[in-house]
Amino acid sequence: YQELRIILFSQSIQSKIEETREKFRSEYAQEPTDRYESSDLERLWREDGLVESYLEWRHFVVEDALKMIDESLRWRKELNVNEINESCTQKSLLESGMHYLHGYDKEGNKLFWFRVKLLVKDVRLLQEKKKYVAFWLERYVRREPGSLLTVVFDMTDSGLSNVDMDFVKYIINCFQVYYPRLLCKYLKHNIINVTWRIVKSWLGPDAISRLRFVSRSDIQSYIDAEHLPFHMGGTDGFSYSYPPLPDEDFQSPMSESPSQDDETELKDGDVGSTDSFEPAPRPRKVLLAFNSKYLSACLSLSNIGLSCLNSQYLCVCSPAEELCFGLREAEKRCLIILQNVTKNAVAYKVRTTAPEKYRVKPSSGSCAAGTSVEITVSLHGGSQSAPQDRFLIMAAEMEPVVTGANQDLAQFWKEIPKSKVMERRLKCHILQSLKPTLNLDNHNYNSPAISNGTNGHQDIHTTVSCLHRNQVVVTRRMRGCMHAWE
Repeated sequence: YQELRIILFSQSIQSKIEETREKFRSEYAQEPTDRYESSDLERLWREDGLVESYLEWRHFVVEDALKMIDESLRWRKELNVNEINESCTQKSLLESGMHYLHGYDKEGNKLFWFRVKLLVKDVRLLQEKKKYVAFWLERYVRREPGSLLTVVFDMTDSGLSNVDMDFVKYIINCFQVYYPRLLCKYLKHNIINVTWRIVKSWLGPDAISRLRFVSRSDIQSYIDAEHLPFHMGGTDGFSYSYPPLPDEDFQSPMSESPSQDDETELKDGDVGSTDSFEPAPRPRKVLLAFNSKYLSACLSLSNIGLSCLNSQYLCVCSPAEELCFGLREAEKRCLIILQNVTKNAVAYKVRTTAPEKYRVKPSSGSCAAGTSVEITVSLHGGSQSAPQDRFLIMAAEMEPVVTGANQDLAQFWKEIPKSKVMERRLKCHILQSLKPTLNLDNHNYNSPAISNGTNGHQDIHTTVSCLHRNQVVVTRRMRGCMHAWE
């Protein structure tokens, strides 16, 4: 019955998505149109998840979603969001530290800081400040697709003179209209009551439900002390400075049994490095970013699928979004599969924000053309995974070498331009311990394996449900792929 409900609900959503597309095409995007960027329209026709995000925020009322899409796409064209990058963002704003991404909340969501005391009212700068915020949000969406943000409005040492209401309203619109699935919650620290009364009138019921008022005494209910600055009672000594832009501190993990490549890399001092990875202009090939590991298995069995990928992508990463860890012994180890879909070898290496917790085998190496490599990630000792832990997979296509010659990987990584290095970030998901669904005592069954949720009916039911949900997602993604290939 539950599976039937999932199927019917999925079909209903798909029907709404198609209806929204048809109406937007006929009512807003009649050819020819210069109201929107062509690339944004292509995404709208191709990506079901994008349309679904607008529908979801407007409670699946198609007419309301259409207005939201129209406003969002016009905003993207006005600010030229698709081309926005660090070089076209005003340097004085980047240096100010008014906004930045740093740290995580207790749910593993990235923190987007808004330090109100650094805000200066200046009408002449309003447009540049809008681009500045768009730069941060678009950068995050590109690097962490599908991930949420927790916005922290830090009003410490600020007053009414710092509050630019037009700018605050714009930031609210960014999450209510332009990036509808990006917001997890607002945390307002030491907010001024007069300001709140004005801001409240701009928020819809959904946004208000995600709003939390916090002070020094209770903010640790949402953010651990290690991710809070000193003035909020935390222990994080981070101090914003530019350049460079702050980023996750990805380091090389220890390998369970280092290969020659790993040892060479360690000698080069890669462990403990704090390189930041500012996205360079993207080349033609990128790491494939689908939501299910099953898609790569499907593609590996399809010559047509691989031939289409061959000219567009570098390699397929599975899983594409997150590694799942739990408390049971079998859940302390994950597998990453990289499948090379190019005609040349691909070099790869893995980094993590928590190198003391994880062991990776192999942590670096190369993958021959048309083959795949399995990378094992395991928790070390008694360490436990956390939602804020991240992994960075770096890959780059290698030039053909003379038969029998071995290419020095350490030298390769030193010489390869950043513009040719592909990156894929993986989050960590913590599995919840399963609870029994049957009252076994009434039937005089005493099976500790089943009652503990480590085997039997509960595991089978959960697995089947997960497989079905994944099948729905994969079917939707495949439909989008086929439409794009046509």
